[in-house]
Amino acid sequence: MFEFLDRPLERRITVGVKVGDVMVGGGAPVVVQSMTNTDTADIDATVAQVAALHRAGSEIVRITVDRDESAAAVPHIRDRLARLGTHVPLVGDFHYIGHKLLADHPACAEALAKYRINPGNVGFKDKKDKQFGAIVETAIRHDKPVRIGVNWGSLDQELLTRLMDENQNSGSPLTAQEVTREAIVQSALISGEMAEEIGLSRDKIILSAKVSQVQDLIAVYVELAKRSNLALHLGLTEAGMGSKGIVASSAAMGILLQQGIGDTIRISLTPEPGGDRTREVQVAQELLQTMGFRQFVPIVAACPGCGRTTSTVFQELAATIQEDLRRNMPVWREKYPGVEVLKVAVMGCIVNGPGESKHADIGISLPGTGETPSAPVFIDGQKAATLRGPNIAKDFQGMVADYIERRFGIGGQRAAE
Repeated sequence: MFEFLDRPLERRITVGVKVGDVMVGGGAPVVVQSMTNTDTADIDATVAQVAALHRAGSEIVRITVDRDESAAAVPHIRDRLARLGTHVPLVGDFHYIGHKLLADHPACAEALAKYRINPGNVGFKDKKDKQFGAIVETAIRHDKPVRIGVNWGSLDQELLTRLMDENQNSGSPLTAQEVTREAIVQSALISGEMAEEIGLSRDKIILSAKVSQVQDLIAVYVELAKRSNLALHLGLTEAGMGSKGIVASSAAMGILLQQGIGDTIRISLTPEPGGDRTREVQVAQELLQTMGFRQFVPIVAACPGCGRTTSTVFQELAATIQEDLRRNMPVWREKYPGVEVLKVAVMGCIVNGPGESKHADIGISLPGTGETPSAPVFIDGQKAATLRGPNIAKDFQGMVADYIERRFGIGGQRAAE
């Protein structure tokens, strides 16, 4: 008999961490987060981008805090967002002088919902532990969680050198790649233990260990998950642009999520020049939704097209419907509870079109090349109408809107009860 895996494996239960009003780990749904690429000292630009990321679905947003001007701007950014009705936890990304910035700008330390520190560059030699401790003590004082974020681009060289030396003197040495992976894991675990010794409780610690190669990321996080039950942030760093970044991030994180590893994710895409930063949020949502972990927006199934579908009508309609659904979701989540489970099909010909449309909540099978210019519409598995003429796309859009109102509006909810 064949055994089919029809759902993700059970989530690995980690210690829950409250970031603002968002729970990370502890059995909570996997959280989507993102990061701005504005100069944080530019309050207007940063507020606009944080708000856009949150509207797109980012549940936590990280901002760079790299100098006095950016630290001073943080409380103003928080307050401006609140006046706009945008209540999203802000995470401060600190490198090199985080201890000083937090000490010199207590309003910044209070405004942030979480601090992110990198043990590879928090300080060097005899200053490292002291400066790491200063940040942790500030977090304790302000009751803030900390993400200890290791990155192999800035890995603790003292730790790596020591492990390389030990490996060289061992009877069966590992490869340099394996030693580097171990150094990444140890850096995260040792720093987490140090934070606990200083007094930061386990429900205030999130670990991450970012690398830029898929197999390395999988190996590192599998090992981290074996050795710790602290909450884990997943992310493939320097993933790249466009489809390369999307494929690499999805491949790496998809495998880990399938194994129940990961409590919050970020898709680190390099945007096109002048590109939309919210793309990384959309990809993260699509990954979690495709794998069956979360529901964010209605799914639109559309055929890929072939020689039977030289018309571009079905492509244009599928794109329009998908864009309409995504654009309206911020309002629809409030107005139509449950609308994110909606399934829409936009098909291009009669081969698979009718069958696929029947499987959706509402679907249309547009005429392919040489077929009769009519488009049957199926609702809840039954043929409901046949659309003809030049306004097929507009007519179908109206039917989708009517279906949403009928099923997810107040009247539809009462009928379901």
